[in-house]
Amino acid sequence: MNAPLAKISHFFAGTALFALVALNQAHSAPLPAESFAKVPNIQSVSMSADGKMLVALIATPGSDNGDTSLATWDLTDLDQGPVITPSGDRMKFIAASALKADRLLVFGRQEWTGRLAGCGEGRSTGATKTFVNKLYLTDDKHKEFQEAFADNTRQLGISQELQRCLEIAGTASLVSTLPLDPERVIISQLNELTLQSNFFLYNLVTGETELLLRAGGRTTPSLFDPRTGELLIRTEIEASGAMEFEQRILFKNPDTGEFEVHENLSRPLSDRYSFSVPGRDEETGKFYVLTDLFSDRVEAWMYDPRTREFDDEPLVAHPEFSIGSIILGTQPSNFNRILGFTVAGGAFETVYVDPKMASIHGGLKQAFPDQSVSINGYNDDMSRVLFTTSSHRQAPAYHLLIDQSRVMTLGAQRPWIDADQIGEQRWVTYPARDGLNIPAILDLPAGWTKEDGPLPTIIHPHGGPWARDVQGWDASGWVPFLTSRGYAVLRPQYRGSSGLGRELWLAGDRQWGLAMQDDKDDGAAWLVEQGIADPDKLAIFGYSYGGFAAVAASIRPNSPYQCAIAGAPVADLGRLGNTWSENRLQRILQGQTVSGLDPMTATDQANIPILLYVGDRDVRTPAWHATNFHRAVHDKVDAKLVIIEDMPHSLPWYPRHHRNTLDLIENFLSQTCGLLDQPSAAEVSTTAY
Repeated sequence: MNAPLAKISHFFAGTALFALVALNQAHSAPLPAESFAKVPNIQSVSMSADGKMLVALIATPGSDNGDTSLATWDLTDLDQGPVITPSGDRMKFIAASALKADRLLVFGRQEWTGRLAGCGEGRSTGATKTFVNKLYLTDDKHKEFQEAFADNTRQLGISQELQRCLEIAGTASLVSTLPLDPERVIISQLNELTLQSNFFLYNLVTGETELLLRAGGRTTPSLFDPRTGELLIRTEIEASGAMEFEQRILFKNPDTGEFEVHENLSRPLSDRYSFSVPGRDEETGKFYVLTDLFSDRVEAWMYDPRTREFDDEPLVAHPEFSIGSIILGTQPSNFNRILGFTVAGGAFETVYVDPKMASIHGGLKQAFPDQSVSINGYNDDMSRVLFTTSSHRQAPAYHLLIDQSRVMTLGAQRPWIDADQIGEQRWVTYPARDGLNIPAILDLPAGWTKEDGPLPTIIHPHGGPWARDVQGWDASGWVPFLTSRGYAVLRPQYRGSSGLGRELWLAGDRQWGLAMQDDKDDGAAWLVEQGIADPDKLAIFGYSYGGFAAVAASIRPNSPYQCAIAGAPVADLGRLGNTWSENRLQRILQGQTVSGLDPMTATDQANIPILLYVGDRDVRTPAWHATNFHRAVHDKVDAKLVIIEDMPHSLPWYPRHHRNTLDLIENFLSQTCGLLDQPSAAEVSTTAY
């Protein structure tokens, strides 16, 4: 599709609900970098609650998938075709979301270079190359774009530096959509004089606001009533020592209207228990709580604020994985009822308990076998249901279920990728040297069996490190790019990973480059024992914290790897600690856990080739990390440093950033590491040292 979604009717090829589509035959050639570099045909798809408006980002017609456009459709009159507004020369659309009252939110981003003076991430002195992110509010015809929820009145007493900070960081955000209110939402707006957030009811049509809460520096709302907007729970952080804070949970007493501290729920902040309240059962007055207070994993519980007790048994629990969310109804016919929940397993699995939703979801899963089906939106009578299908072999595709009888396919993100070129994916577990079980995702080339012999293998740790990988489509493109070239890829969920239990998470504290690093090496050894990995063709590749892991691997003795690739790495833990954050809460929560092996103190032990690359607009892990490490090791090992023009730390990237980084990775693995016999000759537009 060279002109994606020029008319939605072209892509709404009606199909029977249970029709199957035959897959193309597999091709032997590796998937080209361009397959992952191009802007998706369609992404960020949402539908208004009344089922009348569809919003998406599409590849700009005529741009050869080089840029994004905002597109909206009137689902009651598809023959009109979409309203399309391309990104500007500077401000690029990166996400969009349908609201109500014919309004939608659009997220934009543009390059910016200037003096931040300590505002947010970036240099405290001199100029910083970064990006400005903006949130816009517009209507379904895109008549006018206004900065969303912004207070545009002139404020006295604000310095130019502070005003610039506010312009870059943004001053407002959406908190709740209030599903039953036809025009109002809840927003957070930064008071530019006090730098504290206030929370308002905001009318999308008139722009009028009504104050709900003036939040203090350490007071935040935890739950607004989705029916009325009334604040029900708030959280306060109070000092309880020189280096400790207590997190206090306060519930509003319905009889007195006063907020009362529930001591049984208050905990030291450093304990890092998970505690969130997604909603309230209106019949009993009990609250739904997601917490790991009683288990290594997050469970769903019912909590009675009157008796200040939890029920005797959890509402929902899983023997192996955490409960990721509770799904509550958002339409008048099912409002605030529990429709289902998600299990945060290897892949996030949705389980519907509502009979109607379970029937629809089950039918869609039969229609799209071997794919994950996610229901993203629906109107009150379920005559329009927006859903997404995807798998580790197929990028997300978007569909509408019409009248519960036929499916209209809106489009797929990357329909040019042949699923048969992408191999098998497994959720596995292996033992670390100290006995801790480490979960991981293993991806294998298409058609490979053990009879074919061991594979060149990439150990690919995720960023964070307080994060985790999930089975399914890899949005970065790194994993299918590598497996289509014949590599096995192991993504260890090493200690320090979050979302897979407190034991695994807390075991990573102060273990950077130590036990956390052992977990990656033990994963490589396990793959060799299983006959999957060739011990003479092992590499480690990671980005952000994963980049730190690659840097650490290059200076640890007895490395199992032939080479390392470090994207946007942290390399200097000492300097990171000095510039961590002036926020004491952040230092307590994460800063004190970041210690262990500091690669910059052991550069004389560098022993394997390393590629380091980073964007020159990366303010999360600035280029000095990679530059200083490269300067210290380039005379000891084969080391290459590449600074990529205009690339930020996080996705989305420009197409040229994907092309450049994927070509760098392919060339380094094949040419410098010698993991494959056929090197690529692709050229890269970068600055190399």
